[in-house]
Amino acid sequence: MGSRMYGLFQKAATADGADKSGLTALTWPVMANFAVDSAMAVALANTLFFAAATGESKSRVALYLLITIAPFAVIAPLIGPALDRLQHGRRVALATSFVLRTVLAVVLIANYDGATGSFPSWVLYPCALAMMVLSKSFSVLRSAVTPRVMPPTIDLVRVNSRLTVFGLLGGTIAGGAIASGVEFSFSHLFALPGALFVIVAVTIAGAWLSMRIPRWVEVTTGEVPTTLSYRHRSEQPRRYWPDKVKHVTGIRQPLGRNIITALWGNCTIKVMVGFLFLYPAFVAKAHDSSGWVQLGILGLIGAAAAIGNFAGNFTSARLQLGRPAVLVVRCTVAVTAAALAAAITGSLLVTALAALVTSGSSAIAKASLDASLQDDLPEQSRASAFGRSESTLQLAWVLGGTLGVLLYTKLWVGFTAISALLIPGLAQTVVSFRGDSLIPGFGGNRPVLVEQEGGRRGVPSGAVPSA
Repeated sequence: MGSRMYGLFQKAATADGADKSGLTALTWPVMANFAVDSAMAVALANTLFFAAATGESKSRVALYLLITIAPFAVIAPLIGPALDRLQHGRRVALATSFVLRTVLAVVLIANYDGATGSFPSWVLYPCALAMMVLSKSFSVLRSAVTPRVMPPTIDLVRVNSRLTVFGLLGGTIAGGAIASGVEFSFSHLFALPGALFVIVAVTIAGAWLSMRIPRWVEVTTGEVPTTLSYRHRSEQPRRYWPDKVKHVTGIRQPLGRNIITALWGNCTIKVMVGFLFLYPAFVAKAHDSSGWVQLGILGLIGAAAAIGNFAGNFTSARLQLGRPAVLVVRCTVAVTAAALAAAITGSLLVTALAALVTSGSSAIAKASLDASLQDDLPEQSRASAFGRSESTLQLAWVLGGTLGVLLYTKLWVGFTAISALLIPGLAQTVVSFRGDSLIPGFGGNRPVLVEQEGGRRGVPSGAVPSA
């Protein structure tokens, strides 16, 4: 039965020519990244907030978290431009994100106290948040690599949805189940954190698998980097790009209206995602009840988020994304409404429903953003746009996670504060969709298709513009 299941899995992973394009080779590191995240959640389920935080004030925990989050908040905006300049070594960068997590897991293992089943706080919090940062960095790098391994028979939306579904099934579910079994066995037999040993094994495998991605993902000849800003022109913008570009030095490709609208909406939703990632843990810790009750609170919200994530990715892979910006606006409205409902009721069940809506909307909105990037940009700018958009989304996630640490642990207080941030984000998304902006230069007051800016642009003689 195991052999037959592996055969079905391999058939799905290589479908549509994915084995020849290099998509299958990228699928394995993506699954490893999901598995590491899942195993890390298992490893810290009983220590991060329930054991290690016992007796510590929330302000002290927040300090540990912010010390690690702050560097990523500074680095995230620089990842996109760095990818534009990184002509070679993207596979090495992917592998390095795994190697560094191997080192962090070893550090945690070395400082594990078997008697108490916990870690020293000065080791736990920086290592845990550094693991999150490296996971997000992998996502940014993966987004820049994905367009280079896309099979010709499917589009980027289906490619990204496929990678996410494989990651959820083979990484989160299977990896989490294995990590849970090893954690239970090792903790009872050897008083050791078994899930961390799983992380070491998976990260080593992930680094090796990253280097097996085809070499052509390193080729960036002819690529035109993207820019978020836009300068208005008096002349009518063109509705096409040259088939080939001779001189790309100094040329930048601004993002069109649909992309900017989708990016604003996705960033607004990502703030809520980051908030829900950390805030429920502090809410559970604040409950004066047993660890099992606290774990049940996290389990309810986590299960709702997982179901929403899977349903959202499953749905987005089958939607006709003809008007992606409209879908993003609707998803942003749904997430903001869910946050307001949680703020008004202060109910745990409504919070779980908000997690369900947020994770599902996040998946659909991200697929819509992918569709806009594919449809509204020339091929030579898509990889840069994916890297820049992903780094922006991760920065929004960090903002939401930071608020989840700092806010008071009354549900209505936390969700009122996050709603106050989501409402301006929703307003900017709607205004951008209508062709205006609350922030000059970074809204939808631009054409749907924007011509390239700066530098010299040459078109080979006889080249026919593509529509």
